[in-house]
Amino acid sequence: MSKAKLWKSRAMTAVQLIVVALVVWGVWQNIQKAIDQVHQNNFSFGQLRWHWVIAAGLLYLLGSLPMGIFWYRLMTAMKQHPTFWSAIRAFFIGHLGKYVPGKALVVVLRTSLVQGTGLQRSVVATAVFAETLTMVSVGAVYAAALIAIWFSHHHLLLLIAVGIGLAAGFVTLPPVFRRIVLLLKVSKINPEIEQNLAGLNYRVMAWGWCANVIGWTLLGGSLFATMASIPDADVHMAGGLTMFPLLAATVCLAMVVGFVTPIPGGMGVREYVIMEMMAPVFGPVVAVVSAVLLRVSWLLAEVALATILYAIPARAPQTDGSLGEPSPSEESPNTDPAQRPA
Repeated sequence: MSKAKLWKSRAMTAVQLIVVALVVWGVWQNIQKAIDQVHQNNFSFGQLRWHWVIAAGLLYLLGSLPMGIFWYRLMTAMKQHPTFWSAIRAFFIGHLGKYVPGKALVVVLRTSLVQGTGLQRSVVATAVFAETLTMVSVGAVYAAALIAIWFSHHHLLLLIAVGIGLAAGFVTLPPVFRRIVLLLKVSKINPEIEQNLAGLNYRVMAWGWCANVIGWTLLGGSLFATMASIPDADVHMAGGLTMFPLLAATVCLAMVVGFVTPIPGGMGVREYVIMEMMAPVFGPVVAVVSAVLLRVSWLLAEVALATILYAIPARAPQTDGSLGEPSPSEESPNTDPAQRPA
């Protein structure tokens, strides 16, 4: 190995270690703050029904899966050829980037981990933004619809949901999104980006909206499982699925509002929305505990799955480095060649 390649390999290793350290620090800060909030309300974790907490974490991961599949579909629509496994792996590991200030690490992790043939960083990153904006748009519209039908007295929260939904939804309209990408001068990096964007059409976006509706519904189920784990919430959960509209609207709005803020992981903002929505029905203590418990269960589920996925290598074919633009898989060390899937 030449000295240049050796130094490049060492530099990449150093960058990876720094990224891992930042992610671990961000995750730990979120967990520590969440546990402190629970202790402040004199609640003991020993009271919980832990099988429901585990179910909440699993439903969160299951609800995120349709969004990850949509990201894969966006890349293929824009003439990229990632392997399905590496895309899903990169998607879930990339989740941890939102706990680092700036949240840009989500894009860095996804674009560096996804592998395939001829991947172009600019197109892969564009797909990340399209997927994220669609997720925010669908979540906001979903929340707005539920609040308008069942909880119209929450005027401020309804206005917030409608505002975010309209803004994000407008940006994700294919002609608008394509125009924005071109205005950002991405063509200087990738001269053929306009051809790639042509694949991002209404049919693909409609598919994404359907996938996200399924995902958000499962995330509402995660909050349902969280409430089922708290004994003090039993009296209000006796009605079963009659509580689901409130829980689904709550989790949608909390995540969307938390995402549009610059705070890592939406810490504090997400909990405020949950407490605002839940306290009138469940009381202040249960509202606080549910908000914190939801964060902890999701965090632990994300960390556990990301650890497992990171330990499993993403085998990918050699890239051709088309357009002279470095592809994510070219800069990812220890990449083994494999046959490209059909």
